[in-house]
Amino acid sequence: MRQRQKIAGVMAGVLVLAGCSDGGFSGLYNTPLPGGAGLGDHPFRLTAQFSDVLDLVPQASVKVNDVPVGRVEKIDLASDTRSAWVAMVVNGDIALPANARAELRQSSLLGEKFVDLHAPSDGKPEGTLAEGAKIPLDRTNRNPEVEEVLGALSLLLNGGGVEQIQKISHELNDALTGNETEVRALLSNVDKLATELDGHKGEILRAIDGLDKLSKTLVGQTQNLTNALDHLSPGLKVVTEQRDQLVGMLQALNTLSGVATDTIDASRESLVANLRALQPTLKKLTEAGQDLPTALRILLTYPFPDYAGNVIKGDYANVEAKIDLNLDTLLENMNNSSQPIIQLPGANGTGAPGAIPFSGGAAPPVLPLPTGDLPQAPQAPQGQSGDVLGGVLGGILGPILGGGR
Repeated sequence: MRQRQKIAGVMAGVLVLAGCSDGGFSGLYNTPLPGGAGLGDHPFRLTAQFSDVLDLVPQASVKVNDVPVGRVEKIDLASDTRSAWVAMVVNGDIALPANARAELRQSSLLGEKFVDLHAPSDGKPEGTLAEGAKIPLDRTNRNPEVEEVLGALSLLLNGGGVEQIQKISHELNDALTGNETEVRALLSNVDKLATELDGHKGEILRAIDGLDKLSKTLVGQTQNLTNALDHLSPGLKVVTEQRDQLVGMLQALNTLSGVATDTIDASRESLVANLRALQPTLKKLTEAGQDLPTALRILLTYPFPDYAGNVIKGDYANVEAKIDLNLDTLLENMNNSSQPIIQLPGANGTGAPGAIPFSGGAAPPVLPLPTGDLPQAPQAPQGQSGDVLGGVLGGILGPILGGGR
């Protein structure tokens, strides 16, 4: 009978454990702990991405200034498999900026982990943290674990780090003892050097950029530089052979510079006086302005204008004439002329021989020209051909062009 009771008790225990593993523990796992933070009437939810959540568990506290204001609801692995998303619910009466930071902290040396929310310490708060907000990875962090601190301390103590520090301190003491003044001066000079370098930071950066561009240019000219170096030996050989001549040239140049310096020093007063005397002339030339170049344009064609260059071609000159053949003007000139329209040979005693006089008024009669051979114009005495030609042309062109007596 007792054997059966024992077997029944074991089976009951197995059933209880099976029920717990089938969802009983998961239900208790998500049950809020008693004495937790009050969420108020209007809580809001947010998530934060951590590179390492350590042993943080759901239902862990969310605190602001060490005061519980919410709890962790869920922890999920991020899609990159290198970080985790922590879902939290926070009291809606807590005002946090939108750029708030989240850190994993520990309540005591061996206490539980919790999420600490706080405003950024190195920037100005912006906006307000609200429903659905996400705190990215660059605004989350965690404090070092006690195990990590103890492990680093153990490595320092057991790995010989303390002994090395002791040796370094002894060497520093030996090096600095008796040299305090020099060390202070060195530190002062280093401080001045750092200050000067900081003041020329822009120039240093530009110099570095210039060196970068130069290096790229040199890399692009590698083949040309290689050829130049390969063929540089003949040039150096020529320079070596002419070394004496080059040295002599430099020495002569040095002597010439000394003589030039002595000459300028000796004639300095005269040179300054000449320059001062030249000042009024240069001033007047400046005041002339554009008039001087304009006047110089006719220097080569004086006394003719510069347009004469378009007329005079070597040893001959072209003539440009403009003739107005307006018929109204021609008829008016004929009507107003006191000379006959045409002077024909005659013997009436006026004008040319045989001329028909006309003194204005009504239009002169138009005489019919003879149909036979025209009588020859009288020959001018020898040496007077110009006068006869001038008289004939004047008699014809005078009335047309408006001439008269």
